[in-house]
Amino acid sequence: MKSVIREIAVTLMMALVLFLGIHYTVQNTQVISGSMQPTLAIGERLFISKLAYKLGHIPQRGDIIVFVPPASLGSPLDYIKRVIGLPGEIVEIKDGTITVVKADGTKVPLTEPYIAEPPGYNYTSAVIPADNYFVMGDNRNNSGDSHLGYTVPLKDIVGKGWWVTWPFSKFGAAPNYKFAQ
Repeated sequence: MKSVIREIAVTLMMALVLFLGIHYTVQNTQVISGSMQPTLAIGERLFISKLAYKLGHIPQRGDIIVFVPPASLGSPLDYIKRVIGLPGEIVEIKDGTITVVKADGTKVPLTEPYIAEPPGYNYTSAVIPADNYFVMGDNRNNSGDSHLGYTVPLKDIVGKGWWVTWPFSKFGAAPNYKFAQ
């Protein structure tokens, strides 16, 4: 009888450790808006890595992130967007082209094969503050993103898109994009 109780206790302890390990490292997220189309469709599910930016790594241009939106947007739900601008940079949107002005003044037009269509608006950001990121949805003309005047503080980033789990036809690594440096 003691060995059965001991086995049950060990099994429960292992299950608890496994549950806590998963809970604090990975989160399952569902896409609930069309702001990331065509990359991510409404109803798609993906795992996000909650540790991606906690172990010394920082968000990179092209990363798909999940974050807590600014209170001014009045949304109780997390947002999913792509990182476009990094701290110290300026993002210029003009005539359908996004150009990043780096801290040294270098202008880099972005080639974005993943967007639904070029933005139909013009916008120039302020210098992105330290530990903040300029984010945009891939559906540029239907996205409540940083062109509305906000940036995302690192502390509000929940995690990085890691693995698409549904639909099964898209099962695999999340479609983060690597820009040429």
